[in-house]
Amino acid sequence: MKGLMKKVVAVSMAAAMVVPMVGCGGSDGSKSASSDDGKHYLNIWCWNDEFQSRFNDYYPEVKEVSKDKSTTTLNDGTIVKWTINENANNNYQNKLDEALLAQESADDNDKIDIFLVEADYALKYVDSDYTLDVVNDIGLTEDDLSDQYQYTKDIVTDSNGAQKGTSWQATPGLFAYRRSIAKAVLGTDDPTEVQAALSDWDKFDAVAEQANAAGYKMLSGYDDSYRTFSNNVSTPWVTDNEVNVDPQIMRWVEQTKNYTDKGYNNKTSLWSDGWASDQGPDGDVLGFFYSTWGINFTLLGNALADPDGAQEVGNGAYGDWAVCEGPAPYYWGGTWLCAANGTDDVDTIKDVMLKLTCDKDIMSSMTRNQEIQDYTNTVSGMDEIANDESYGSDFLGGQNHVALFSETAQKIDMSNVGAYDQGCNESIQKAFKDYFDGNVTMDEAKENFEKTITEKYPEITKVNWPE
Repeated sequence: MKGLMKKVVAVSMAAAMVVPMVGCGGSDGSKSASSDDGKHYLNIWCWNDEFQSRFNDYYPEVKEVSKDKSTTTLNDGTIVKWTINENANNNYQNKLDEALLAQESADDNDKIDIFLVEADYALKYVDSDYTLDVVNDIGLTEDDLSDQYQYTKDIVTDSNGAQKGTSWQATPGLFAYRRSIAKAVLGTDDPTEVQAALSDWDKFDAVAEQANAAGYKMLSGYDDSYRTFSNNVSTPWVTDNEVNVDPQIMRWVEQTKNYTDKGYNNKTSLWSDGWASDQGPDGDVLGFFYSTWGINFTLLGNALADPDGAQEVGNGAYGDWAVCEGPAPYYWGGTWLCAANGTDDVDTIKDVMLKLTCDKDIMSSMTRNQEIQDYTNTVSGMDEIANDESYGSDFLGGQNHVALFSETAQKIDMSNVGAYDQGCNESIQKAFKDYFDGNVTMDEAKENFEKTITEKYPEITKVNWPE
């Protein structure tokens, strides 16, 4: 497995692997000499302001934030410089790769100290020399990390067994449904009863037929259920340089084509205007598969009639949503902090990781904040909130969704995660969109996927389809 991952990293980062990196974290982890302006900088790279907000609001060492939010000053005088490059068209990874290639020759105050990664491409960086071991290099202990969900550690563990990142989030997924539409279709909006009606894919498909008969759509578009299938595959995407298309992936193809042909969806694509509109007050879609961040970060905003108005009942569909586990456990996304090899700020990085990804009280406070509601990476903290009868989400009609997330998080299986996941998942969804639209046949869609994947990964020798 190690050789396979190294090969993918080499393809992804081009010449990155041939550039030698000097000692992990500097010689003693102490801060380097100040820059020409007499200040010391901690450089953090990310693709949006989510972690920046958590850092500024919850890291105890924050002294002040600049008016334009481009820098944060810590109590010891260190200035955190935020470099944010959006994800679109692989922009974030491309610029990060370029900067990491120049890491060794960069001035100490220009070196990347912390950079963030997502689950889909985490192994690209985790299984390379560009990330530090959070235990042996940074100094976190097994005890510090013991309360984190196991899958969040597995995602960022390299082929040698070293954990190369850590997260304040866990991102189990649920099925978020519109209460008023559930009442119209199923006669109830009670989460327990709705879950009973959607507890497996056969039941889910039956409800899609009921929703259609009642004048509603089951899902918005082509991509909505994809991750719930792809997270439950029985084998990795690639073994011995051969791509294995799992039967779960083809079950998604079958379902999506059926929903499209029968009018059970609105033929949208993830993140499109139509998809977002379907979550709004006038939407006709029963529900959406969303993980923790998606409910508070995306669905809530899309549900409001007035995005600048108060987040309260009466503003659009606020309060008209609820969640249930759905037909299968899955996760979606998540953000991990990686320490960059060559940093001169090991001590500060350790403290950031301790406070923001290992401190139960700090993380639990993020979850209890109604404007954030992050599902945080503390098993005991989430269990406490799950059993807290006074806790509930106003957006979800008072439901304690943490209780459901805590059950799903324990069921997530990372045994089939691999370094090819992002490329294969993106390519197969793109190839079959033309099939759903009726522009190509099933065989042509398969051929297009095979062509794309062998061009993307020249080492791939064969694509195997389930019988």
